[in-house]
Amino acid sequence: MNPEIQNYNNLQTESDQEICSKLSELINENLNSSESKIWHSHPVWFLEGNPIVGYSKQKKGIRLMFWSGKSFNEEKLNVEGEKFQDASIFFNDKNEIDEDDLKRWLGKSKEIQWDYKNIVKRKGELIRLK
Repeated sequence: MNPEIQNYNNLQTESDQEICSKLSELINENLNSSESKIWHSHPVWFLEGNPIVGYSKQKKGIRLMFWSGKSFNEEKLNVEGEKFQDASIFFNDKNEIDEDDLKRWLGKSKEIQWDYKNIVKRKGELIRLK
């Protein structure tokens, strides 16, 4: 476990710590070739420098976001906006996390990727990598 992410998790309330710990454990297990770090103040996992998945504390709960999640076509992932390809789900209790869903989404995150790594270079244009 990345110590920065562990520290982020430890700073949450007890209930949110449980959610964050479970998410980070499952993400690490299923994206074992990824790099993880605190990016824009919250935990994010990258494949070849491209952000794939991360979570953050928000008013509605712990938000798990997949940068390319809109293209997963998963009913439980909420898609907002037209410009980017992200999709999210919120958790308020660790028991809300469906491990089968999460593992399927993490699998899709390896197979379906939009190029966020080069979005600035392309002046905001996103292209699909996979």
